[in-house]
Amino acid sequence: PRVIEELMESGCLGRKSGKGIFMYGGSSKGGARQVNPVAEQILSRYRVAGQQPPAGEDVQWRTYLRSVNEAALCLQEDIIANPVMVISVSYFGIGHCPQRGGPFQFLDTYGADRFVGKMRDYQEKLGFRFEPAQIVQDYAKSGKKFML
Repeated sequence: PRVIEELMESGCLGRKSGKGIFMYGGSSKGGARQVNPVAEQILSRYRVAGQQPPAGEDVQWRTYLRSVNEAALCLQEDIIANPVMVISVSYFGIGHCPQRGGPFQFLDTYGADRFVGKMRDYQEKLGFRFEPAQIVQDYAKSGKKFML
């Protein structure tokens, strides 16, 4: 995105350059960081008027829905052969709770139709990143389950 290009062009390269979104100085860890005024100026040009930071539960939904959608895209694009293949990655790779069964079990219990609806709500507000995977849309229409 253009905002990243502008940050890089202005020398806001992160910790190694001493400045990124934040200013980096003497201590390497902990404590509050000063916001880099150059980065703040660049970022301010990309803010949407009236947009509020998301609430805690909203952040959780936005993050989790996108990860579930990515798992569905992996199945859709034949990156994984079946939903079971993603279960161990969910447990050991990203710390998904084993009692919940992984992203495809979530789709089955939450409902593919509800998932598609929630993704579309976010898509209207936040854009294409929340477009539900076609395979989930198909399962929502047919009532088919991923794990059964």
